[in-house]
Amino acid sequence: MKNYLRAHPALSLCGLCCALCPIHQMQNGCPGCGGGAGHQSCSIIQCSLEHGRPEFCSQCAEFPCQRLTEAVQYDSFLPHSNLLANLQQVRESSPEGLLEELSMREDLLLWLLQNCNDGRQKTLFCTAANLLPLDVLESAVQQIRQQIEQEPDPKKKASLARAALQAAASGCGISLKLHKKKP
Repeated sequence: MKNYLRAHPALSLCGLCCALCPIHQMQNGCPGCGGGAGHQSCSIIQCSLEHGRPEFCSQCAEFPCQRLTEAVQYDSFLPHSNLLANLQQVRESSPEGLLEELSMREDLLLWLLQNCNDGRQKTLFCTAANLLPLDVLESAVQQIRQQIEQEPDPKKKASLARAALQAAASGCGISLKLHKKKP
């Protein structure tokens, strides 16, 4: 949708965390859901336009609809498993708390991308920033900071970061693998 704008493009209409998406983190990447020119086309945006333009799907009378419940089964560029929980949090309180947490997650993600990405870790870092509980993510990043402090080799930094995030995820029973729909 051309010129589709929302107040909170970092958190999508459907509850995805656009700010933690690898495409969003690319230079000149997607500006997020409702971020104006350059965002991805989306059938959920069209649905929103047909249902009075709610800021979030959880503000629609038909929430949770079949489209959303089917969306959580498979991932795209980022995990979909937490989108309904995000929308429920918005519905029960307000988006501000979730947006504040999202901002903290994005800061941690940006640090990982700037300091530990060897060019092949972006998806893993984005997935970890999406799925790990915030306190676990913060602890893992603190551990990574200490481990790479004296490490000059970018590949070694990436390896240490990957191992720390995988260990943190394993400790929580979380898989950092995206679950793509089979063609």
